[in-house]
Amino acid sequence: MTDALRHGRASFAFAFLAQGVAFALLVTRIPAIQDRYGVSDALLPAFLAAVPVLAGVGSVATGRTVRRVPPSRVLRWSQPVVLLSLLGVGAGDRMVVLGVSLAVFGLAVGALDASMNMLGVRLQRAYGRSIMLGFHAAYSLGGIVGASLAWAGAHWHLALWVSYLPVVLVLLPAALAGSRWYVDENPAQAEGPAQAEGPAQAEGPAQAEGPAQAEGPAQAEGPVPAEGEAEPGPGGTGVGFGLLLPLCLVMTCAYIGDSTVSNWSAKYLQDVLGGSEQLATVPYNVYMVTTLLGRAVGDFGVRRFGAVTVVRAGALVAAGGFAVVAAAPGAWVGMLGFTLLGLGLCVLVPQTFAAAGRLAAERHGPGASDAAVARLNVFNYVGF
Repeated sequence: MTDALRHGRASFAFAFLAQGVAFALLVTRIPAIQDRYGVSDALLPAFLAAVPVLAGVGSVATGRTVRRVPPSRVLRWSQPVVLLSLLGVGAGDRMVVLGVSLAVFGLAVGALDASMNMLGVRLQRAYGRSIMLGFHAAYSLGGIVGASLAWAGAHWHLALWVSYLPVVLVLLPAALAGSRWYVDENPAQAEGPAQAEGPAQAEGPAQAEGPAQAEGPAQAEGPVPAEGEAEPGPGGTGVGFGLLLPLCLVMTCAYIGDSTVSNWSAKYLQDVLGGSEQLATVPYNVYMVTTLLGRAVGDFGVRRFGAVTVVRAGALVAAGGFAVVAAAPGAWVGMLGFTLLGLGLCVLVPQTFAAAGRLAAERHGPGASDAAVARLNVFNYVGF
């Protein structure tokens, strides 16, 4: 079982990395995509808004699908669809091709994000300590790779499909090969290794689970329900939005900040702060570097200081980053603001997913975790 968990952790980390590469290649080339298809500045927000709306649909559908189909199967097949739709964006030359490709990308991304985080929360519960930030650090590393490839494409004036095709040819078979090691057991079974932690289960590693740990409503619940108690079934249908509302608000605010960088940093740097097309690919890269650094040490910070303290500190740093971006007189000061945003926002999303899974499992049993993550993931796209 230990080897299975270790292999599962590595394969999930690669899935997060591949998603980071694909998303970065899309969002850092928005000006180039706009030029290729002749999308006006007035129409561009409609295209950008359609992706998260459809991703929310994909996330909700995944929450229902995993009642009958293992999340690993959703992850296994949604990731290739994301990569192929990215290639469609780069290879087309008509507006209808762009619209269809982005629609497929959005639906597949929703399924991919939901299933990845479901499986990550399950695995964290099996480990009995905070590991979610590590998965999101892999996503940040993928974003750095993708943004760097986008910079190279802009620097050498490569066509979009020339930039995208080699990436798809490498990542698609690698993702399919890695999917054979996904850990996709019943959540109650995954609790096994964590049970060996004994008292630490309530006092040590469990503190890493999320913001609600120290002061959320879960504290009033007393002991965690016994296995099978209040169990709503594999779909976790007993989880309501009321239970998750505070975490939904945190997720929304986090992704307002994240999408500010991913969707608009390139346009902002080029059109408002006077940077070149090549320089416009840099803010997202800088942002992902700082999120990688923050997430690489974040799990240790959560174990040392607790999730609530880490999340509050991150929110304050992110607010400072927004202020710097808004007041920036030039491109380099703007990039400083995006750097602070990365350091602040990097801890919010992983810890919020972890808190939702933990809270749902405490209230309704381990089977409710997947439904909670899928519903929370919708607010990723609300913020986006």
